[in-house]
Amino acid sequence: MPAAPILPGTTRRQFLTLLGLSAAAVSCGTATAGGARPPADQVKTLKYQGWVGQVTLPELAADLGYLGDVRLEWVGNTISGPQDIQSAATGQIHFGGAFNGAVVKLAAGNAPIKAVISYYGSDRNTFSGYYVLQDSPIRSARDLIGKKVGMNTLGAHSQAMLDIYLGRNGLSKADAAKVEALVVPPVNTEQALRQKQIDVAVLGGVLRDKALANGGIRPLFSDFELLGAFSAGTYVFTDRFIEENPDTVRTFTTGVAKAIEWSRTTPREQVIARHTEIVRKRGRNEDTSTLRFWRSYGVAETGGRISDKEFQLWIDWLGDRGEVRKDRLKASDLYTNEFNAHGKA
Repeated sequence: MPAAPILPGTTRRQFLTLLGLSAAAVSCGTATAGGARPPADQVKTLKYQGWVGQVTLPELAADLGYLGDVRLEWVGNTISGPQDIQSAATGQIHFGGAFNGAVVKLAAGNAPIKAVISYYGSDRNTFSGYYVLQDSPIRSARDLIGKKVGMNTLGAHSQAMLDIYLGRNGLSKADAAKVEALVVPPVNTEQALRQKQIDVAVLGGVLRDKALANGGIRPLFSDFELLGAFSAGTYVFTDRFIEENPDTVRTFTTGVAKAIEWSRTTPREQVIARHTEIVRKRGRNEDTSTLRFWRSYGVAETGGRISDKEFQLWIDWLGDRGEVRKDRLKASDLYTNEFNAHGKA
């Protein structure tokens, strides 16, 4: 399949530089608000981007009836978390989700955004793996020097894990810089590896399991092996939207939390059947064959509640890379659990 389109109005330059977004770039969508609107006047239809052939947690929550009077309006697909939250920051959509390091970097650029719930992560069943062909000579981090690693986007989760792997295995910054990270649409990554257009493929979720079922590849490492179980990404709204629409944000966040727990407690076969039904009903001519490989969303905490550790790791990583100033960012300022009513008395 071809890569999913970027929203109209988002240039290629914006896409490639979105993590360096300045306050001026997002000012049109995040000006200071005058306070909460009356409940009847709050936004009840949330514009969002989806992912080809996948069911996001908000989509699942909506289908399960957990979003109450809040509706979702799909405006297109994305293959990039950083692009998704940039679109939220600039007002093209109402919420976006990305790797927590991307949220840190966007916030460091003075974008007034706030994370409200975790939506994906890594566990024993759901993780991002770095795969090579079965007969590849690549066996270690040092073997990656001069090689190409295909991933969905740069400057986000997959590149962060690659950097951590290289650093933990003794590569200097100079040698690590010789490992080339390339953007490859997720649906094309397995094919690019098999055609030897790349040397390593980052594969996760159903695409990983489908590739493994096809045979002929083996793992080099995974993010779960590096960090254990952890929530890796969050959904964000702008501060202005939260201030003006607190009831909507609460309904959305709590509904997504309920969907996370529904997916944990419901037999896997039933979750897959629900996902398949959702994809078929939306009528976007998507392949549903990969859905049978779904295992979990990988969210570590109950109801997707967020803690400091899920941001501090990336504040430290980006600080060590010289991309943010550690002393100017406080993990607790980047998120709130205020609107997550799941499990509260």
